[in-house]
Amino acid sequence: MMPKESVGAARTLELIDRLPAVRGRYRPCVAISELVWFRVGGPAEVVFRPADRDDLAHFLRHKPSDVPVTVIGVGSNLLVRDGGIGGVVVRLGRGLSEVALQDDGLHVGAGALDGNVALSAMQLGIGGLEFLSGIPGTIGGGLRMNAGAYSCEFKDVLLRAEAVDAQGRVHAVDAAALGFTYRRSNAPADWIFTSAVLRAERADAAAIAVRTKEIRDRRESTQPVRARTGGSTFKNPPGTSAWKLIDSVGGRGLASGGARVSDLHCNFLINDGGATAADIEQLGGSLIERVRAATGITMEWEIQRIGATAGSGPDCGRAGA
Repeated sequence: MMPKESVGAARTLELIDRLPAVRGRYRPCVAISELVWFRVGGPAEVVFRPADRDDLAHFLRHKPSDVPVTVIGVGSNLLVRDGGIGGVVVRLGRGLSEVALQDDGLHVGAGALDGNVALSAMQLGIGGLEFLSGIPGTIGGGLRMNAGAYSCEFKDVLLRAEAVDAQGRVHAVDAAALGFTYRRSNAPADWIFTSAVLRAERADAAAIAVRTKEIRDRRESTQPVRARTGGSTFKNPPGTSAWKLIDSVGGRGLASGGARVSDLHCNFLINDGGATAADIEQLGGSLIERVRAATGITMEWEIQRIGATAGSGPDCGRAGA
């Protein structure tokens, strides 16, 4: 009888055999915990890194209809559950991370890190994008959730964006069409953003550098940036801040298994080294209940929680890196 580990690996290879030929790369049984900031989560059955937009569109157009697709960026605001993710995880990489100044704005790939875009803008003398240095994610993720920091959001700087839908069709839309609100866009759920054009307004290089340094210094002094965390855990309810609500109910420093509420900023949950995804999700759930019981306010997760619970995800045996 074939060992369970071998059965799982064989099924994953069968899945890859069913996928269309691409110019990018398929990798089976990837340890998703090595790709996300929390450093927890079960395996990804297959990870696909497309070579470029057209490669991604070709994959989506020709993949079997029964194969689910999940998109992740750098996993800075993501919790993958302990059972992992079945099907194909699309991870936008180098082929979709360009940053180029053109006459109509700053063209950026959806796989580009927000911090790298902020640095490139500073070097080009482009102002108004300094806030990106305070967002630890990618442009694609920022478009999806209208990410923001330090009184500025994507809706304030976006001119237009491009995305590929589940059938491999390319869509070009202006900022108004995305219907941005606080930490939301109305982009269809099956869209994968591939690029954007941001406002490119000339500014004094020295002033840009000062503002960028202020943001970075403030972030490092007020947030646990060197810990295994997933960024801001909950959205700020109208008229108040999530951290104030958590602090008011004694949540600062609260722990569950290997997960803990940050003492520095209590809207951040931390993996102290031995946490499971279940520990983190349970801790977040307990904070929601504490705040609801004390204030009547129901906090909403800002961290995206995806994947299967332990024992119900893809059977990959020992996931490889």
